[in-house]
Amino acid sequence: MNRPFAFILLAMMILASVSCVSGKKYRELQNTSRQNMIDRDDFKAENLTLSMQNRETQAKITALENEMSKIRQDLALAEIERNKAKEELSVISARYDDLQNAHENLIKGNLDETKKLLTELQAAEANLRQKEDIMRQLEQSMDLKKVSLDELTLELQKKNARMAELERILDAQKKTVQDLKNKVSEALLGFENNGLTVTNRDGKVYVSLEEKLLFKTASWDIDANGRNALRKLAGVLERNPGIQVMIEGHTDNVPYNPGNSQLKDNWDLSVKRATTVVRVLLEGSKIKPERLTAAGRSEYIPLEPNTTPESRQKNRRTEIILTPDLTELYRLIDKY
Repeated sequence: MNRPFAFILLAMMILASVSCVSGKKYRELQNTSRQNMIDRDDFKAENLTLSMQNRETQAKITALENEMSKIRQDLALAEIERNKAKEELSVISARYDDLQNAHENLIKGNLDETKKLLTELQAAEANLRQKEDIMRQLEQSMDLKKVSLDELTLELQKKNARMAELERILDAQKKTVQDLKNKVSEALLGFENNGLTVTNRDGKVYVSLEEKLLFKTASWDIDANGRNALRKLAGVLERNPGIQVMIEGHTDNVPYNPGNSQLKDNWDLSVKRATTVVRVLLEGSKIKPERLTAAGRSEYIPLEPNTTPESRQKNRRTEIILTPDLTELYRLIDKY
């Protein structure tokens, strides 16, 4: 059997199997589509949460640094007070020694002078004890501030380590996405700007294929040129097994009315086109089917308002969304 005839027979078998899809299967596809949209929105919410956590962490680090600066200033003032107290203690000690010597020399002399010197000596002793108490309090305060400073320093180091790890993983994820975009662009070089675009946004790679590259109007059969583009993309997906793939079908707002077709409206058409793309990507490839998800978005996510033939043509498209593995990033978030 020659290859064109086998290809036609395979296409007819696929069409026959699709046409027999029951209402239950269609509802399952709709449920799967809705769940995939929920998963996508969850991912966006998680991405936003991560960005907010990063900003909150940075704010906490800034507050810790300000508090550490204040403690250092307090320590510097405490050291000045301690040094001043030491100097005063030295002067008082010297005066005390002088008075004690004078007291010993005059102990046998004038009684009044002896009493005067004794009073001065007692006052000096009281002053000395007061200064010693102040110095001990200052030293205790310095010890407490040093302990607090050490604790804050340790906490800041932990925050900085976490921040550095988050930045490392985010940079790695950005590089992974950019490398993936480059690989896809290289594989589809002959198709870009000819109905196909490759963009990088929201941490994902978007491969957008205009209707004219894959389908005829109101049809879900993919022509040879479109199959060639999808096979090249399948090669990239085979070599990157950690990438999850979402295929979304989009239509314009013109009601779908093909007559006796088994499809009812633009919802059916968008889902049918997405599942057709999934099957072409899997044909003859080693891609695991569980990596692929098909979704129909109908007319409800247009690129432009459906007011002109040109804008409606842009809205009739298929988007293949490639999402890298974020397991390591989620693990780090859960850890903290």
